[in-house]
This record gives sequence, C-alpha cells and structure tokens, in this order.
Amino acid sequence: MINADQSEFSRTFLAALKNSGYFELVRTVHSEHAAEALLAQGEVQFVVTIPAQFSRDLLRGERPSILVEADATDPSATGNAIAALNELARSTLARDLKGSAQAAAGGASAINLIIHRRYNPEGITQYNIVPGLMGVILTMTMIMMTGLAMTRERERGTMEHLLAMPVNPLEVMLGKIVPYILVGYIQVMLILVVSTFIFHVPIEGSLLLLLVCVLLFVAANLAVGIMFSTIARNQMQAMQMTFFFFLPSLLLSGFMFPFRGMPVWAQRLGEILPLTHFLRIVRGIMLKGNGVPEIWPQLWPLVLFMVLVIALGLKRFKRTLD
Repeated sequence: MINADQSEFSRTFLAALKNSGYFELVRTVHSEHAAEALLAQGEVQFVVTIPAQFSRDLLRGERPSILVEADATDPSATGNAIAALNELARSTLARDLKGSAQAAAGGASAINLIIHRRYNPEGITQYNIVPGLMGVILTMTMIMMTGLAMTRERERGTMEHLLAMPVNPLEVMLGKIVPYILVGYIQVMLILVVSTFIFHVPIEGSLLLLLVCVLLFVAANLAVGIMFSTIARNQMQAMQMTFFFFLPSLLLSGFMFPFRGMPVWAQRLGEILPLTHFLRIVRGIMLKGNGVPEIWPQLWPLVLFMVLVIALGLKRFKRTLD
C-alpha cells in the first residue's frame, strides 16, 4: 500500500483492513513504481493509496478519495474482496466520524473509494481460465505420455534393447523427452490460436518469451513422467502416479480456486508444484505484458524443480533390468 497520510483516520482504516479477515497488509511502499512492480509480479492482490492530507480533507467535508488498484486477472479473487472493502470503508469511517462535522453527511458518503481493476477491467473470466488451461493440459498430457511410454517398453521387453545400446542415462532421457516437447508446442499453438480468435484473450507480452517459458514447463513435466516410469512396474501404476500428481496440481495451483483464498498449508504445498508458477507466468505475460524481471520470481522455482526432478530420475534410472 501507499500511505502518504499518517493521521489517526488512516491508521484506523489500516487496522480495520488487518482485522477484517479478507486482507493481509504485505508491505508499505512509497512510490507508484514500486506498487506497480508488486502488482505486475503478482506479489500483492491490491494496492491501496491513501493521499496526503486525507484526514484534513475528510474533516473539512471535501470527500477525499482513496485509490484501490486490484489485480483483476482472476475476477473471482477480487470480486468479494472489493465488496468487503467498500463496506469496510463505509462502516469504519461512519463509526470514527461520530460527533464530528462529517457526522451529518454520513460515513457512506464521507470518502470516494476509487476501484481500479487492472489487467482485466471488465472481469472477463475467460481471460483467466483460457491461459490457465494451457498449463493444465500440458501437465496432464506430458506426464501421462512419458510415464506410459517408458513402462510400456518395459512391459514389451524393448527396454532390454534400449539398455544394450552404448548410451548413458541422460541421453536416454533426452531421447524420450525431445519428441514430446514438439508435441507440447503443437498443443500450445492450438491453445493460443483458439484463445486469440475464439475467446479473444489478449497477448500483451512477448510471444517468444512465452514459448521459452513453455519449454521449461514442458521439460519439467516430462522429467516428472520419466521419473514415474522409473518407479512404476506397469502402465496401470504409471497412470495412478500421474493422477496422484495431476490432481493436487489442479487443486492447489490457483486454477480452480483463488490461490490466496486457500489455507496456508495448501499454499505451501502449491508453491512446490510447477503448475502454480507457470500459471502466474503465462497470465503475467499474456494479460500484464510482463518481461523477464517480472516473471523471474516464478521462473527460477520452475527451473529448480526441473533440475531436481531430472537429477532424481537419472539417479533412479537403471542400466540393467531387475
């Protein structure tokens, strides 16, 4: 938030925000540029700007304004909170203005609460859902295809021929991953075409940057599928492991439910999953026009996850069959 007024009224309003149960004050910044960066990176859902001389104008009956900028990329995450914010501003000031010159005017009209919905001002739900579907579809298909492919080779006995070749485990994993990367890009291009020409979802940022991030996300999911194939003994086990990974990703990533509305323990688990970070990246690029500096806080966990899973898969890969 940006608080240029240190009066009792502004402190009371901030305390009411903290105690409402809807809002958590993350930090106070002193410039619009810093607040803009927090919104672009997805670090905060709202930025509240209390102007200088707020209390003076309030007591004079000049109806001062409070600016609330909301990250509206997910309309369901902001709708109820904005309604609660309006009621909170009215009730808090109505109570604190009793006995003052503003009491006759009434707390409901004492201030002008300006709501600025950023990135999706009309609250169009497909702007949030369609980019998210890209991550959901890639997660399900990439892990399933690679997991089943490796276990199918083990069941049919072709793994023995593969292991007899003069290749190391990394080369085998790359040979299995690269063809499915192409399949993943075909899916992404189809989704982008549909989102642009049917659902009219804008692409504000760099398409090339989006495709690079897709490469990292696809590689991370393919590595998970390869790792599952080193554990599973048959295709049924690989299928079960796929859904065991996919369902938590779907529920805890922020695709179905607003991420900040989930319990703290669920948010901690969700931060581990690559889909959580990819959803923020793809929505940030497509709806906010984010560049590398804005998506980097979500990009490095995705890279770290990919490296760790590939290392674990290489460790479990066996040069000989049991």
